[in-house]
Amino acid sequence: MNEMNQALDFFEKDPDVGAIVITGSEKAFAAGADIKEMQNRTFQECYGGNFLAHWNRVSLVRKPVIAAVNGYALGGGCELAMMCDIIYAGEKAQFGQPEILLGTIPGAGGTQRLTRAVGKSLAMEMVLTGDRISAQEAKEAGLVSKIYPVEKLLEEAISCGEKIAGNSKLVTAMAKEAVSAAFEMTLTEGNKMEKRLFHATFATDDRKEGMAAFVEKRKANFTDH
Repeated sequence: MNEMNQALDFFEKDPDVGAIVITGSEKAFAAGADIKEMQNRTFQECYGGNFLAHWNRVSLVRKPVIAAVNGYALGGGCELAMMCDIIYAGEKAQFGQPEILLGTIPGAGGTQRLTRAVGKSLAMEMVLTGDRISAQEAKEAGLVSKIYPVEKLLEEAISCGEKIAGNSKLVTAMAKEAVSAAFEMTLTEGNKMEKRLFHATFATDDRKEGMAAFVEKRKANFTDH
């Protein structure tokens, strides 16, 4: 996670990067935190050192982040995927929060993000039993947006990233901020924030160019017909 955070910091500062894809191997996106590493930790160590706090960095990235999940996304792996903005899954992907089976609970957003993504009932079932769900079940529940064959997954995730990166980077950051706010604000507050960001786009050259190009294209199409 330290290495990933360093990479994210690097990509955030690079003006040529418009989107980021996080993936693992075909067998596992991430099978969870190292249990041996945390096995002998005390409460004082965890609380005093704010254990796992640095894991949250992914959710703070301003650029769009896509998770390409093949195989297992369990425990911290599932939490990592949920910190991303878009989740694409391979056909054999499995998602789960099995911490209860180890005598603990999710500690990097699992109880919060999973509930917001799939609703209380399924989140409770997954967290309280440790049971996994398939890619198909994850898509039906709203955790995943698309499913692809294992060998096509990364290619499709990168294609999505390229499509996003082809838009205005400034306005994309505004759009991501607005959607993300829906999880933190009431509907009234969220709508106010959206309106402020929407109005702000009218101060950008990207908005002027985008609308001018659209109008010209419509004129050309109208003339052709």
